[in-house]
Amino acid sequence: MKLRDLLGCVVLGLGLMGGCVSSPMEIPETLQSQVDPTLTFLQLLQGAESYQGKMLVLGGEVLSAKRLVDGTRLEVLQLPLDDSRRPVSTRTDSQGRFLAMEKAFLDPAMFPPNTQVTIVGEVTGTIAAKLDEMDYQYPTVVIKHLHVWKEPTLAQESNSGPWYSIFGGGSTGGRVGGGVGIGIGF
Repeated sequence: MKLRDLLGCVVLGLGLMGGCVSSPMEIPETLQSQVDPTLTFLQLLQGAESYQGKMLVLGGEVLSAKRLVDGTRLEVLQLPLDDSRRPVSTRTDSQGRFLAMEKAFLDPAMFPPNTQVTIVGEVTGTIAAKLDEMDYQYPTVVIKHLHVWKEPTLAQESNSGPWYSIFGGGSTGGRVGGGVGIGIGF
């Protein structure tokens, strides 16, 4: 294969890979007009009481889930959201923690530690509690919509549609060799 043909295949493969990007978490139509896209987690930390009743989108990793008499409480390590509203995986980007309350029963077993979630929530204020040995003001929201992200897997599910891969390799040992392969699966 000529270098020109090889480069053409690589460019084609990279172009096709654009279809692999995960789709964004959709906010239900009934909530879209209620969400304040300018409200940030940092603003909640500085004074959640002044934003009571406002709706926002937050995300992060579930640190714990606890059943209460009147619902379920998720303690979430806040993480910034990417373009598809999925929490980033770099914990050092967190600005703190928040509590998300669900009035319905959610089985805590559905939320093992590090489960990524995106929440459309209504700000209710703060709850003071201990975080290790310090006092911490947890911003609180009531969950209006909860999206639990599946863990990324290396194996493709049979119903997940097309997927694309590019492989490369090389070797030395008297001779120099290499190769590139492009795969398309369905």
